[in-house]
Amino acid sequence: MPRNDGSLTPYLLATQARSEELLLREIAKAALVEFEIDACDIFLKVADMMVLRSSTTAPEFVNRVRLGPGVGLCGRVFDNGKAMFVERGVENLPDYARYPGIDHPDWQAAAILPFEFDGRRFGVAMLRHRLPKKWPASMQGRLGEWATGTATAVAIFDHAHTVGTQTGTLGALSDVSRTIASSPYIEEILQLLVNLTAQRFNYIVVTVRLLDEEHQELVLRATQAPAKAYAKKRAIKLGESIAGKAIAENRPVVIPDVQVEASYIGHELAIEQGMRSMICVPLTIQDRAVGVMSCYTDEIRDFAPEEIAALETLAKQAAISIEHAKLQVRSTLMQEMHHRVKNNLQQVASLLRLQLRHGHYKSLEEAINDSLARILAISSVHDLLSREDLDHVGIRSIAEMLVQHQKNSLILPDRRVRFDVRGDDVRLDMAQATQVALLINELIQNAVEHGFHETMEGEIHVTVERSEHEVSLWVSNSGDPLPEDFEPVRDGRLGIQIVENLARALGGKFKISNILGWAVAEVKFPHGGLA
Repeated sequence: MPRNDGSLTPYLLATQARSEELLLREIAKAALVEFEIDACDIFLKVADMMVLRSSTTAPEFVNRVRLGPGVGLCGRVFDNGKAMFVERGVENLPDYARYPGIDHPDWQAAAILPFEFDGRRFGVAMLRHRLPKKWPASMQGRLGEWATGTATAVAIFDHAHTVGTQTGTLGALSDVSRTIASSPYIEEILQLLVNLTAQRFNYIVVTVRLLDEEHQELVLRATQAPAKAYAKKRAIKLGESIAGKAIAENRPVVIPDVQVEASYIGHELAIEQGMRSMICVPLTIQDRAVGVMSCYTDEIRDFAPEEIAALETLAKQAAISIEHAKLQVRSTLMQEMHHRVKNNLQQVASLLRLQLRHGHYKSLEEAINDSLARILAISSVHDLLSREDLDHVGIRSIAEMLVQHQKNSLILPDRRVRFDVRGDDVRLDMAQATQVALLINELIQNAVEHGFHETMEGEIHVTVERSEHEVSLWVSNSGDPLPEDFEPVRDGRLGIQIVENLARALGGKFKISNILGWAVAEVKFPHGGLA
């Protein structure tokens, strides 16, 4: 005996579903049994397009197939609001639209039904059968009830989700704001922000990028995404990113589907992680942007006004907490600075004593210049510390500053040496940064003095690379090659000796050799700071 509760089944499913996508999937599966058909596809209107939101035959194309206004039989039914029943030859109809990239079975019969609720038309269902099929009046009546029931179920689910979001948003906002405000540490603030925002607002991925004003880049500083590839995403330029647009326009930017958005960077990772809709919210304090928070859902959906307002409030609170943490850390650093200066002065004294024992200088001026270069290397770390974020300094920033020192002081007028600093701006804590600054200084100085003793023109490259637990640093020059029998331990000058000592102090290794016509110095050491 045929069932007559087509409107009830979708309603019951709506009370149990955890998302709209799951609801539509279960409704479509139930329709196959209810009406003895072979396929059920459901389209919902998103902006001015009809988007495939559920399919029993091509689930991999859900959210990827889109129909323009009036396209196909679904477009015709949506426009006129009248159900359409075809008993045979549906694929031969002029308006029948095939999905691109899908191998179609031969369909014969079809029923296309509009979804309407409270006077609003918002979708269409296409039910198909491989063999010819009659649609008697009783069947059409049941299908009409099913379409009305489905439309009601979707509307009820969306309303319940919106009400739940509005109610839960205030609690989520309060929880996250209170927690991040209680932490004095910026890294902890950022990690709490992404973890709690994802949990309380039910996002699949949340990230925070902070603005590097000098390089005009947004640097990834926190994410709760489990994929290691996401945590290693590169810094992005302001002008090339959706996040940059949010900062430039000082407003949230919503992307309906990042998997198909042309301006989104990282489609493959988005597909791999199942990310769909995104909202980018700028972190601002007194109309000055300090970063951006990006939130991703696992389904295509709108962001309710209350949700957007809550995220904006949260972003402002986070920006204030970040600035407060910076002030606290800088205050602490000032208290500790005298201790660090004392340690660095002791290091300078040790280097001077080492120079005295080495005794290879031809003149007092040469010895003093060497000492000045080493003191300036330490000074550069303190200089960067006063301008960069907290007590962490980027290796590339150190190298760029040291290159400027060398250009201005060491390059002889008749030499034409070009410098290139490349790679990751790996961030180090103060202790490592000082050691690495001295190390880079020695390697650059060695490349200038000994790589271009005879050669008049060439290049010096400084390259930084970070793996999961290790930092690799190369200083290469295209000038004079190393002697064929060169041994660092036997033939090493003072600079080489200092580099070896610093590499050991970092827990790393140093080697120097000729590679493809270049003299290449390489240092590898464990990474104890930030990415």
